[in-house]
Amino acid sequence: MDKLHEALISIRRILRASDIHAKKLGKVTGLKTSQLIVLQSLEEFGEMTVGEIAGKVNLAQASATALVDRLQAMNLVMRARGNTDKRKVFVQLTEHGRNVLGRAPMALHDRFSDKFKALDEWEQSFLVAALQRVSGMMDASDYDVAPLLDHEVIVEKGGEPPRSAH
Repeated sequence: MDKLHEALISIRRILRASDIHAKKLGKVTGLKTSQLIVLQSLEEFGEMTVGEIAGKVNLAQASATALVDRLQAMNLVMRARGNTDKRKVFVQLTEHGRNVLGRAPMALHDRFSDKFKALDEWEQSFLVAALQRVSGMMDASDYDVAPLLDHEVIVEKGGEPPRSAH
């Protein structure tokens, strides 16, 4: 097998692992990975504005707003005006949201994160550089994406996948 085939098989295995995990997550919780990330952020940091959520999960505010809207429709989060500043609207987990989080399998990116952090610094740098090169080779360097291992595409209102402003 030549190096090209080995590289393509490795990329396909990564995509397949992401697909399998996303299906398992959906089956167990009814959530997509991006929705799980928002819920986990709310659990970790407490109530936040949509803008703060967007910053924590590295998404455009429009994408975060759409995610919060869907989570609110599922009764997993709720919005409430701030006590001290009534102009601000905060998002917080509902009891149902906490229960769903308790059932969720460990996110694929969390497993990757644990193993990545265990690597030596030089190996982490090498992997980041190699993955950035692969991303560039696939003309994917400019996509604005959250740091999670799932191939779902969060589509902005214009109907196109979000692109980075860089």
